[in-house]
Parts: sequence; structure tokens; C-alpha cells
Amino acid sequence: MQLVKVGLCAFGMSGKIFHAPFLKEHPGFFISAIVERSKEDSKEKYPEAVIYHSVEEMLQNADIEVVVINTPVQTHFEYAKRALEAGKNIIVEKPFTVNVEEAEELVKLAEQKGLFLSVYQNRRFDRDFLQVQKILNDKKLGEIKEAEIRFDRFRTEPSGKQHKENPEQTGSGSLHDLGSHLVDQAVQYFGYPEKLFADVFSMKGADFANDYFEILLFYKNNIRVRLKSSVFSKEAHYAYVIHGSKGTFLQERTDNQEAELVSGSIPVYGKDWTKPMTESDGILNFLNENNDTERIVTSSEPGNYMNYYQQIYEHIVFGYPLPSPGKEVIQNMKIIDAAIESSQQGKIVNLV
Repeated sequence: MQLVKVGLCAFGMSGKIFHAPFLKEHPGFFISAIVERSKEDSKEKYPEAVIYHSVEEMLQNADIEVVVINTPVQTHFEYAKRALEAGKNIIVEKPFTVNVEEAEELVKLAEQKGLFLSVYQNRRFDRDFLQVQKILNDKKLGEIKEAEIRFDRFRTEPSGKQHKENPEQTGSGSLHDLGSHLVDQAVQYFGYPEKLFADVFSMKGADFANDYFEILLFYKNNIRVRLKSSVFSKEAHYAYVIHGSKGTFLQERTDNQEAELVSGSIPVYGKDWTKPMTESDGILNFLNENNDTERIVTSSEPGNYMNYYQQIYEHIVFGYPLPSPGKEVIQNMKIIDAAIESSQQGKIVNLV
């Protein structure tokens, strides 16, 4: 196989959990460089990678084709721009940037340089997201009328991560963090909305960045899609609720890849690697062709983040479509920026 050399800009949780394990196990990639400013934690598992102490040093010296920008969101624009100017293709962790202007500038620069820019929207490869997508494609719900997508947590104490919780830092807070997933999923399912109304604030108080948001998306065909997240949710809700003219689908958030990776599981190239589910995780209730009610308990198929890197590899080697290209994810940034505007001004914001 053609070998693609990759450099990681950081080796925190994102690097250790979401990127390095998949790059190592995929036979088409080679982790050539890793940035660790003061430690050398990567040496044990990735001894073949050269450790650099700054992104600048890695870009100047490393023999790499792809750079993974997995640093705090406030640095994405700076490092992505430097990598593109150094002639490197880039993968940018979500959230893409802190605002749409930065995103647009990076996409334009990548196009000028003839390089690719992909945003790591890994939740497109979650089992629950894929199951909802399958149900929508099957069209058993009829004409979709309403949907709700939630991503809740119970994290009432501060994490101490300034880039995520300091309200004075642009791009901090749940809206950019978890919201980047929910917005992306809504756009993947239903397309780009006409307008929105949003409520974004901090339940922990003014000293912290937003940890709660609710966004109502309005679509031309009268679909209403609600996106919601709270860090004060002790009991789990259905993460996806889809209502149509012929029925309803309820789906739990059951993807366990992150938890298994944190516990030390190693992903396997070319096949499912997570533990099988022992219980069902969804309910499909609909009117069939005879207008009779069918209520089916459903079970989702495993997700696999390896498929993201497989698509990256196929793009490089075969010219296949790039997963979550930056130009596409600009739409997500427009929605996030509009949600902030809507919440601050208490009004509906037009998107088209």
C-alpha cells in the first residue's frame, strides 16, 4: 500500500484516543511526527514517531504529507494556516474554527494551494447516527415533520480547561464543543435550514462559558429540528426523536467507541472492533402499507471511526470524495455563529 506520513499537532486526549490508534492500525498511514511541548508520553506506543516540541518545529522539519490539527480550537486557525502555507494537507479537529470568517479563509487558502482540508466530524461514524440515517433512508416514517437531537452530560463541576470554559475565550463552551456535532448531524440529515432561533447560556454561572444550548432550526418544507445540550442531565433522554406523517423513531445514544478507546481497546483495521451490544437501543413505531401499526424494537449496527481515515486514505490514493470537507463544514460554522447572534439579540436569524 502507498504509505501516507502523518504528523499530530498534540498528544492530549484527542491525539491519544481519536487519532493515533487509528493511524497506527491503518496499514496505509505512518505516524511520522508528534508534537509534545514538555513530555514524551507518545514514545511508549509510537516509538517510530519523531517528537517535536512545537508545531512550528514539526512543520519545518518533519517529512509529512498530512497534519492533524488537534490543538485547542482557539489555535486551529493559526496552526491550520501555517500547515497549509507549508504545503501540507490538513485534518482539523472539530469545532473547525471559532467563527465562520476563519473557516472561510482556511478553505480558500487550501483551494489556492491545491491541498485538502477535512474536518474530523467523527460522530458521523457513530452507531446511533448511522441508525437514524438508515431509518430516514427507509422512509417508513413518511414525511418528516419534527426532529430533536440531544447530547447531554452530567458534569456540574468545572473541568479546569480554560479553552473550553473561560467565557472570555471565543470558541469556548458547549455550543462549539458538542454543538459542532449536533449541528453537523442535523445538516447531514435534513440539509441547510432557512433560519433559526437559539438560547445559549451557562447554567454554572457567568464565570463559565455556555454549558447549555437549545437551537430551533426552521426548514422550507416546514420541518422543525431542535438541537439541545445540557451538562445538568443526570438521567439519559432519547438522543434522537424523529416524528413523521406515518410514525416515530426513538434512538438512544449508544455508541461506545470513545469509552472503549479510553479503556485501552485497540481498533482493528477492516472490521468491527467494539464489543457487541446486548440490548436494543431504539423503537420504531409506524403505520405500514396496510395502515396497521407496527412497533419494532431496533438494534443499531456498530460504528467505526476507522472508516473516517479509510475515506481520507482513499481520497489521497484514489481521488475518492473527501470526508467532511472544510467547504461543507462552513455551513455548520454559519449556524453556530447565527445561534450566538440569535441568543444575544433574542431574535430569529435568517440563514439564507
